[in-house]
Order: sequence, then structure tokens, then C-alpha cells
Amino acid sequence: MQTQYRPVHPSRSDTLVIRGIEYRIRRWGRRGGRPLLLLHGWMDCAATFQFMIDAAPAELLEYDLIAPDWRGFGASAWAAEGYYFPDYLADLDALLDQLAPERPVDLLGHSMGGMVASLYAGIRPERVARLVSLEGFGLPRTTPEQAPARYLRWLDECKTPPAERPLRGLPELAGRLRKFNPRLSEDKAAWLAAELSAEVDGQLRQLADPRHRWVNPVLYRLEEAMACWRQVQAPVLWLAGDEAKLLGWMGETPEQFALRRDCFTSLCYESLPDCGHNLHHDAPGRVAASVSAFFENAARE
Repeated sequence: MQTQYRPVHPSRSDTLVIRGIEYRIRRWGRRGGRPLLLLHGWMDCAATFQFMIDAAPAELLEYDLIAPDWRGFGASAWAAEGYYFPDYLADLDALLDQLAPERPVDLLGHSMGGMVASLYAGIRPERVARLVSLEGFGLPRTTPEQAPARYLRWLDECKTPPAERPLRGLPELAGRLRKFNPRLSEDKAAWLAAELSAEVDGQLRQLADPRHRWVNPVLYRLEEAMACWRQVQAPVLWLAGDEAKLLGWMGETPEQFALRRDCFTSLCYESLPDCGHNLHHDAPGRVAASVSAFFENAARE
């Protein structure tokens, strides 16, 4: 019989209205502690950080650990129109205005969440004290010649209502999670699948607006991202999993990837062996220990 995963440090839930959208917030750690925002990636939710929290050293649990479900993900409400990347920046800005209006905060983001956090830290550098990015290094470079086909695909997608395909059961979603990340254990995959789904109108569905799967009509412009990164004043920790796989996906050489890292004036970069894209699942203890040590070292400087 499969062992059931049980969180060591269960989360608490709050609800906030952010720019007219009801956001569900998970919290761990000590209320009143120093705020540390945990920002999840695409097609994920705040529960993704549970394994890292359970493996965290005591020092990290002294923070007020706050993880929102982004708009259209998890238990947060869906947007009336589509989803555009700048909306996440504006949502984070409004969230910080509510949670920590008078003090800089620490940000930790995975994948898309790391991209949001890194851009925000350069756009409002006075609001970010320390920054941690877990595989949130940006997207592959694009060229202007890709724009016509991208816009055309988006226009066609807008004409067809997004289809929500019901799940046959939790094992189906757990299997998808393990197919994407074979290092994820069966018990953790089953727990995360339950957090990523809910019964809607008598059918089990993944908790994500299917419009998130529409193509972004605006091309990713690496030069703009790099311009924002150069404005970051906070010390930065970049954690990567399998670097060779990452560079293959980006289509970059190690020298090209180094140019991304060179944008940050104060950067600590670590590659964790035997980890994939979801390194906070593959090595939650190592990730939590690296984050805790980074915060401690930054506080001494």
C-alpha cells in the first residue's frame, strides 16, 4: 500500500482581494516574522513549496512565509480576460502594498515566479531586500520575425473557447506530475495532485484556467529582461538543476547563459546535481539549506 504524504508543517490559508481578484494565500512560519514571499510557477500553485517548508531548517521557519496562488491558478479566482505577464508584476506590487507596505521584503520564486520576482526586483529595487530564483532565468531568446505567426496563433485561440478536460481521477494527474518530474515520489505526487485539483460540477478538474495554455501574443524580449536585472540592488541567489538540460531548452551556450547571470551586481549561483526543473521537489532540504545560508550571509554583509 502506498504511504500517504502528510505535511510536517501544515499551511494556514488567508484570502485577499488583489486588483479586483480574490487571491488565496498560504502561510507557514511565524506570523509577524520577516516576510518571505514564495511565488510558484506556471500550471502550479502555492502548495508546491510544502516539501521545501517541511525540510527547512528552524531559522527559515522564523520567517512569515507567504505563498499566493497566482490569478487563475489554484484556489485564486480567474481573470475575466486573458493573462498577460505584466499582470503578475502588478499583482505582486499590490500584494506587497497590503502585506508589507513600509518595509522591503524577501522574494523567492520558482520558474515563472522567479521570472516575476527578478523583474520586479529591478523595477522596484527599493521594495526587495533579497532575491532567490529557482530556475527562473527567463525564456529562450526570440526574434521579431516570429511575431506574425505568434499573433496569428493567439487570434485563432481567442476564437475558440478553452476546453476543460475532466480528470479521470487523482492518479491521472499524479501520473502527469511524475511524467514531467520522474524524481517526484509517488506519495508526494498524490498529495500535490490533490492540492492541484478539485471537484467542479461533479467532475474532477485541475485548478488552473485553461486559458493559461494559450500562447502569449507578446514575444519574450530577453534584452528588456536583462535591462531590468541590471537595476536589481538586492543580493541574488540563483539555483539551477540540471544545467545541461536547462541550456538545451534555452538554446544557449554556457557563455551566453553567463551573460544573463552577469546582469546582477551581487549574485550567488549554484547548480544542484541530480535535480530537474522542480529542484524544490527533487532536493527540498538542499534548497531550503541554501536559501537559509544565503539569507544568513546576506544579513552579515
